[in-house]
Amino acid sequence: MNEKEMINNLIDNYTSLQRIKKAENSEKEIDYQIRILKAKLESFGIITSELEMN
Repeated sequence: MNEKEMINNLIDNYTSLQRIKKAENSEKEIDYQIRILKAKLESFGIITSELEMN
């Protein structure tokens, strides 16, 4: 991963956190962010079912 990719990832993380902070229903926004992240991880072959917290 080069420097520009790392910066882009940090900007994405910052944007996601800002969306959660500003959301009227933060629980719904968190669920949305998790779905997006799981889709990205699964596109790289990472099994996300074992990452769930009980």
